[in-house]
Amino acid sequence: MKDTTQKNAPVLWEKLPVVILTAFFCCTLWGSASPSIKIGYQLFGIGADDTPARILFAGIRFTVAGLMVLAAGSAAAKKPLVPKRTSWRYVLVLALCQTVIQYIFFYMGLAHTSGVRGSIVNAAGTFFSIFLSVFAFRFEKLTRNKVIGSILGFVGVAIIVSGGQGIAAAAKGSFTLQGEGALLLAAFSSALAGCLIKRYSQREDPVTLSGWQFLLGGLVMTALGAAAGGKLHPQGSLGIPLLFYMGFISAGAYTFWGILLKYNPVSRVSVLGFINPVMGVLLSALFLHEGTEAFHGITILALLLVCLGIAIVNRSPAEEKKSAVDAERA
Repeated sequence: MKDTTQKNAPVLWEKLPVVILTAFFCCTLWGSASPSIKIGYQLFGIGADDTPARILFAGIRFTVAGLMVLAAGSAAAKKPLVPKRTSWRYVLVLALCQTVIQYIFFYMGLAHTSGVRGSIVNAAGTFFSIFLSVFAFRFEKLTRNKVIGSILGFVGVAIIVSGGQGIAAAAKGSFTLQGEGALLLAAFSSALAGCLIKRYSQREDPVTLSGWQFLLGGLVMTALGAAAGGKLHPQGSLGIPLLFYMGFISAGAYTFWGILLKYNPVSRVSVLGFINPVMGVLLSALFLHEGTEAFHGITILALLLVCLGIAIVNRSPAEEKKSAVDAERA
């Protein structure tokens, strides 16, 4: 009897309902990151200005994430995932950009702003990655859709970071370097890391790169936080489970999103990334009690612009060409 597992697996992951449900699952995980971090600050007694404890908290999370990715990847490959000797420099660069720099700024930003604002500002990474891909790495060409989508997305981010007149007390105000400024730097670092992964994965397995950079970056942040005097003070029994869940956010979302990208066109998967900020806003409203801000008109407008921008920049060239032809006929 023939083993049809390998034959049927790609077909399963190519089915539209499976693609949508898996993308929704991944984006829900990513969207839960902002509220999880802010809840973690409460569960571990981390103050807004306690930088060493924040770095230690992040470091433990990504150490766990790295171990999860490497364990799952090694089980799937039926052998330990170890980078080639020439690939360790890629691991080091990614650990610096994707984990250490990105999350030092991301955790700082979330300590000084709301989960709703953090979820929307974080989406700026999508638009940063477009310009890095076009102008710095030359991976792709600049198209009309990329320009229009990026403009809409950045307008949405600008609306939310400006603090909008009339947004309730949770948003309070204006742009700050420690809050929204740090989140924008984190988004840029994430975009840069994404481009580097695209380049490095031509020479090394991307799961191996991701798992080791999470692990190495997490260990570096843990050591930095501890050396600077960081301490975690669990306020109850939920802190440790939350840390493992936060590790799974990175490990699980990365793994399943990678499977979708393996068996589907990039544009078909990436366009569903608009779910990410939507879930971030909704989960922040639910778990952080930020509903007043989340459902304010200015927040909704900013979120719509960001989601529309993500959808437009990720339209496939064929769709873009078809739209242009239809427009000419009209």
